[in-house]
Amino acid sequence: MNPAVNNPYRLLAIEDDPVLGAYLQAQLQRAGFEVRWCQNGQDGLNLAQQQPFDVVLMDILLPGMNGLQVLTQLRQTHALPVILMSALGAEADRINGFQLGADDYLPKPFSMAELQVRIEAILRRVALDRTPRASAVALDRTPRASAVSLPVDQESGLVFDDAASDVRHGAQYAGLTRSEFRLLDTLYRNADEVLSKAFLYQHVLQRGYAPHDRSLDMHISQIRRKLKSIGYHAREVRTVWGKGYVLSASDAL
Repeated sequence: MNPAVNNPYRLLAIEDDPVLGAYLQAQLQRAGFEVRWCQNGQDGLNLAQQQPFDVVLMDILLPGMNGLQVLTQLRQTHALPVILMSALGAEADRINGFQLGADDYLPKPFSMAELQVRIEAILRRVALDRTPRASAVALDRTPRASAVSLPVDQESGLVFDDAASDVRHGAQYAGLTRSEFRLLDTLYRNADEVLSKAFLYQHVLQRGYAPHDRSLDMHISQIRRKLKSIGYHAREVRTVWGKGYVLSASDAL
């Protein structure tokens, strides 16, 4: 997926390292993107709130306001996709990023090829999110076609709100990110069927599966936590070791 020459996608890179920041800007511009680069969190937040961007690339360790603080502030007003970049490799840091609404996490060092693949995957997901549901469903493997017309789980009252890219149980919304919503929606439409990690990476996260990539696991963890927080227990996302994930009836019932 290459950006259209006449209408390039706009990226905001927030990176305090002058060498890496300049390199990111040059390489991504060479790939056809329009790139704005700034070197601290406050300037990045101001730009993201005031100008239209398609994707934000952001380091976590920034001077002044760090990347997680920027993400927290940004999510109060904007839903634009954010890829966190950081040398922090601890799982807790990745979890914090996803809890705050990051769409992806890329540990340093990384290759420009991988970064570009991740950016393009997010742009494809955003395009799918903007596609009317009936058309978007045709893009997915949907054995249970009858579920396509059911925005509500009739047995448990879980409501899928396509416009908000979220689900609610009673009056409470779960606060899902776009990626989490698409994952849960795909699992729901294929309820009781084990979907492989490779399938979910390809059809939901829009990129190939790599064993070291924990993004899917983190998204699934957040879906479980958020469904539990709104009191939804009728079904749960189960891990089938060596195979993938399945949405099935909860043992607690």
